[in-house]
Amino acid sequence: MCGIVGYIGERQAQPILLTSLGKLEYRGYDSCGIAVAAGNIKVHKDAGRVGELTKVIPQLGGTVGIGHTRWATHGEPSQVNAHPHLDCSGRIAVVHNGIINNFLLLKQQLIAEGHNFVSETDTEIIPHLIEKYYDGDLGKAVETALCDVEGSYAIIVLAAGESKLVVARKDSPLIIGLGDRENFIASDVPAILDYTNRVIYLEDGDVGVITLDSIKIRQEGVEVAREEHKILWSAEEAQKGGYEHFMLKEIHEQPKVIRNTIGEYVSAAEPVADLAIMADTNLEGMLILACGTSYHAALVGKYIVEDLVGILVRAELASEFNYYPQTLAGTGAIVITQSGETADTLKAMKRLKGVGCRVIAITNVVGSSASRIADHTVYTRAGPEISVAATKSFMAQLMALYWLALSYSRIDTRRLDSLTMGLRQLPSKVQQVLDNGDRIKECAKYLSRYENAFFTGRGISFPVALEGALKLKEISYIHAEGYAAGELKHGPFALLDKNTPVIAIVAQDNTYEAMLTNIKEVKARGSPVVALAEEGNETIRELADSVITVPPVDAIFSPVVNTVALQLLAYYTAKQRGCPIDFPRNLAKSVTVE
Repeated sequence: MCGIVGYIGERQAQPILLTSLGKLEYRGYDSCGIAVAAGNIKVHKDAGRVGELTKVIPQLGGTVGIGHTRWATHGEPSQVNAHPHLDCSGRIAVVHNGIINNFLLLKQQLIAEGHNFVSETDTEIIPHLIEKYYDGDLGKAVETALCDVEGSYAIIVLAAGESKLVVARKDSPLIIGLGDRENFIASDVPAILDYTNRVIYLEDGDVGVITLDSIKIRQEGVEVAREEHKILWSAEEAQKGGYEHFMLKEIHEQPKVIRNTIGEYVSAAEPVADLAIMADTNLEGMLILACGTSYHAALVGKYIVEDLVGILVRAELASEFNYYPQTLAGTGAIVITQSGETADTLKAMKRLKGVGCRVIAITNVVGSSASRIADHTVYTRAGPEISVAATKSFMAQLMALYWLALSYSRIDTRRLDSLTMGLRQLPSKVQQVLDNGDRIKECAKYLSRYENAFFTGRGISFPVALEGALKLKEISYIHAEGYAAGELKHGPFALLDKNTPVIAIVAQDNTYEAMLTNIKEVKARGSPVVALAEEGNETIRELADSVITVPPVDAIFSPVVNTVALQLLAYYTAKQRGCPIDFPRNLAKSVTVE
């Protein structure tokens, strides 16, 4: 969940490292630092953001270096716990993303051998181990040191007197950007887009030795070749483009994201696909796995696939699935991960593959770990998503799920044609929601006064309620819970009063009348109600204190327009409260630790 970068070439490393770290700040925020080699190693690091470091850092001359932004796991944010970390001699520096599970045991062993430690981090044992095994061959020393390590890591190693960087990865992402007599290393693509769009994705177990004009990668001691990929989006796409926040920009990009994603897969005639898993008539059930916002997409996907394909679907949190026994025979699986590097999801994928389960990955990143593990990959074409709060990636995931379900639907031709047409109309429907921003701002101003809120929905609107609550809590810091509307009476009613607003998501489907009853029950307990409903619904206006309207769509597509409205509601509420919208406290964009 930390961000790491490296550079080796003919230019000064420091400005490149600082610029690249600035592009990764959505990954980790509590401390940062760089190390540059020019004979000896010079390190400058501290608690705080990259911008603060840039203002005070001295000139560290040199054309090879490494950098890090930290999301704390071991030890509080401080200068001493910030990366890079050094060995005893100060000749080996390391930046690390991941968790070393056996670091306490290794630390005790190294202390017994005479090594001195200064930080509370697990990372600090790595440069000490490398020093222990270093006899002039840095690459070999790194390979040997990592044999002692249990856990996850993406590391970049810098050594005084060496005109090379050594990299390695296991269960944490790491890429190499290819340049002209210069190479770049990073944990995510935006860090290097200002310099190159040609990348190599390292695989688990890879150890690479990088110079300014060569890349040599070894896997279990044997040299291997890794495919070069071209990034399909530009550095400009990873900028704010005149918007105040990345989140607002990414919300407004959703009509384009919908067009790009469905345009990738839906032909002029009808959706088609070549994914044997979905077409298997002997398939006993489908498992959809994901984490965070992607899990809410999975829950929507459960409704979609069961309705259109007629397959029994289980949607599970990957982080929970990894820790209880499952019967997987006869089951196909879809895994959803924006980055393609979510640790819990990758662990679940490997488990599924290990028992012969066929897996479809839905991801936004070509060449990511998820795409390499899966039998088939559906790319969402959302482009770079910088804000920690996921918006357009969620929308692209929904589009991929709609496409899969429609491609293998077992519904009559008339309904299939109607839904296919409705799918193509979604960009304009979402734009109508975006154009209703002023009304949503008014509701946000009202909501911003409260410290607690409930989001409720039924059926396919229940996961939308979960996602709406997640967005509000993560960027406005209002405590929000998503609840199935029929479950409020089983406990949460005890929390309802005039100081606890309820946001009710009302879809025009078979849950409609029940939702009206639930709103009346909430009102009877004194809670203010903000209702989200289709245009022209006068009944809702009579029941609710405030109403946000969305354009009419088929009920199966209601999560699309309703989610966009709730994204804007969360955004404007957070803005009203003066919160750091793109960088919510304690969170990171790509969760690469368990």
